[in-house]
Amino acid sequence: MATATAPAESTPVVMPDEADPSPDGLTDAQVRERFAAFGPNEIVEKEKSALKEFLGHFWAPIPWMIEVALVLSILVRRWPDAAIIGVLLIVNGVVAFAEEHEAANAIAALKERLATEATVMRDGVWRTVAVRELVPGDRIRVRLGDVVPADARVLDDTTMDVDQAALTGESLPVELSKGETLYSGAVIVRGETDAVVTATGEHSFFGKTTALVGEAGTESHLQKAVLRIGNYLILLALALVTVTLVVSIARGNPVLTVLEFALVVVIASVPVALPAVMSVTLAVGARTLAKHKAVVSNLPAVEELGSIDILCSDKTGTLTENRLAILDPWVPDGVDQADLLGSAALASRSENADPIDRIVISTAEDRLHGAAGGAVTEFVPFDPVRKRTEATVGIDGAPGAYHVSKGAPQVIAQLCDGDPAADQVGRIADEFAARGFRSLAVARTDESGAWRLLGVLPLADPPRHDTADTVAAAQDLGVQVKMVTGDQVAISRELARQIGMGDNILNTAALEKAAPGSGTIEELELAELVEVADGFAQVFPEHKYRIVKMLQERGHIVGMTGDGVNDAPALKQANAGIAVADATDAARAAADVVLLSPGLGVISKAIVQAREIIQRMVNYATYRITETIRVLGLMTLTIVAYNFFPVTAMMIVLLALLNDGAILTIAYDKVRGSHKPVVWDMRGTLTLATVLGVIGVCETFLIFLLGKEVWHLGDGTIQSLVYLSLSVSGQATIFVTRTKGPFWTRPAPAKPLLIAVLVAQLIATCVTGFGIGMTPLGWGLVGFVWAYAAVCFLVEDRVKLLTLGWLERHPKAVAPEGSRRSMAQ
Repeated sequence: MATATAPAESTPVVMPDEADPSPDGLTDAQVRERFAAFGPNEIVEKEKSALKEFLGHFWAPIPWMIEVALVLSILVRRWPDAAIIGVLLIVNGVVAFAEEHEAANAIAALKERLATEATVMRDGVWRTVAVRELVPGDRIRVRLGDVVPADARVLDDTTMDVDQAALTGESLPVELSKGETLYSGAVIVRGETDAVVTATGEHSFFGKTTALVGEAGTESHLQKAVLRIGNYLILLALALVTVTLVVSIARGNPVLTVLEFALVVVIASVPVALPAVMSVTLAVGARTLAKHKAVVSNLPAVEELGSIDILCSDKTGTLTENRLAILDPWVPDGVDQADLLGSAALASRSENADPIDRIVISTAEDRLHGAAGGAVTEFVPFDPVRKRTEATVGIDGAPGAYHVSKGAPQVIAQLCDGDPAADQVGRIADEFAARGFRSLAVARTDESGAWRLLGVLPLADPPRHDTADTVAAAQDLGVQVKMVTGDQVAISRELARQIGMGDNILNTAALEKAAPGSGTIEELELAELVEVADGFAQVFPEHKYRIVKMLQERGHIVGMTGDGVNDAPALKQANAGIAVADATDAARAAADVVLLSPGLGVISKAIVQAREIIQRMVNYATYRITETIRVLGLMTLTIVAYNFFPVTAMMIVLLALLNDGAILTIAYDKVRGSHKPVVWDMRGTLTLATVLGVIGVCETFLIFLLGKEVWHLGDGTIQSLVYLSLSVSGQATIFVTRTKGPFWTRPAPAKPLLIAVLVAQLIATCVTGFGIGMTPLGWGLVGFVWAYAAVCFLVEDRVKLLTLGWLERHPKAVAPEGSRRSMAQ
């Protein structure tokens, strides 16, 4: 059976009679006393008010701006404006609220894994009680097929096999004996025993895991970016609204006029569609990832996936095939490998559920092209005392019979006492163990009935055929892959050698040397060891969680793969938690991304796709900030200089609906993602957007001056002129911001984006040309606006190149020195 590391030791509740529990179990009085002291044996979920969570999405910078605009529109009785703004506010809140509840889902999945009833001895009578009624010190009985109801210590002098795959993710059952701990949620696959409950509820392994899931979580870099954009625009809006109000009041304008000025400026400053466009871009990207067998359950994780620079990968089933395999065996001189495999197969039974028997038989059939010869007339199965199987084989057509046996190397070596080859078994087994292999020795009797050694079979979980290439591909993408496993250090190092990873494997016993959050020199030194390690062995659940937090505290964006319940806290804490194929429900619920195909290959593809998605969002954010500054600056400048609205509030709303509606198609745009991990370079983004925005203000104010001072147009016509200029020039800005080079740089814009922009501007042109809901502009002026916009577009593109060049020459002005990741522009 497997010797994989068990889950971390839960905190036992030490009772006076725990060391030697009474054969009659607890009395009812003791049960009542302990139930009152320790509470029910269940995971208690802290309920949150759904209403409070929903309302919380209206308490943030961008919602504040929208809410101020809504209040002002009501005060000045602009009911159509108020209705449109109110709908946008609610839609943004509903979209954000729908992306919640991952922790609740993870806890619900953990609960599903627990047993519901238990057999317990109380007052000298075996009873069946609800699992929630178990208390520390209870004597329980578990047998084949039972789900362990609470953490308990084995009492009987027996050996049993326990499937902890849902807890640890390791593929083989764990062999446990007297004095060892059974963990709640594990399944008994062989044997039965009495056990004494050592921990229940929040003190158990499940309880600790659930607590970590509840504590875990990080704010995504996308959320931080949107927050920073909102803060930037709020400060800008406050400054310009203050200027507008002061000037208006100084001029003696009526209160209603002052409020109208404030309303128009506030509406101009609100990027109402920013959250929605970001969400749609992420959702479209998530559908693309789903085609690559990566299902996204938490939309902001799409952006995080493209930013990770460290990927902590589970070993079993991700880097390896999650199955036992027989590697090249050792045979003594004069013995053929076919004899070794054939005899090992005869000493196995296909109907047994034992994974070792199954792999021995299937390997023999594959390599010998058929079943091993001979008919087994008697079979003695493996038991923990003999530590070997034995079969009696009658040879076809001959009266004689012989025996074959397979089992622990030291046992088979003793069986072959007198065979010189047996003296080498210990050395061979040690060599295999040093490489992380388990060993299985095989022997057969000769004509005289003496046992002869046939060889030693090394058993291991082999790496997937594509793992080495995938690890190399991840490294080319600037992502360091760190192995995380509950297996021994030797096994981890051998796998690392095979797949081309470094062999600096850290035994997580080192993590116990410094308490989390202590801030001591020891913890700082440990954090450095974690950062430079290539992998981690003998990992417990809280170790995974702590490893992720340590790496995050050192400035890394961390991805974490996992499949078991014990992985749930780390998956929740990671910037991008990835549940691998065949993961448990708890792991899937805690993860941000769920893989539908095995291996790391799909993760590499997902990272490439995610980086393209990030680039689309950066392009849009730059465009949106630029246009907000353009409109906001123009409004303030004309109100201060001329006490005049260059556009109406309804025109601004129409501008947002048409232009941002068309820009939704940026989710399908063709872009070139970074070759390295990317994070939001907000200084660079805000610098470029501010420069382009100021240029836009100058361009649009110039056309306003032409209409006002040169052509002496009427107020309504000037507003139509400015509106069309804002619409056409503003929409064209997206083709400036979507590339770092000249606007014609490949890849070319996607057809959906081009078509949407053309349709939106055709509508805007018709609305102004025919005067639908505004003063007709006249087709001559319409043509002039389009020509003027084309010239401005070329100017903006040149200014963009100059700004990006300046940013590259002054990197310290936009990025922290020594940054580990490239910055998305």
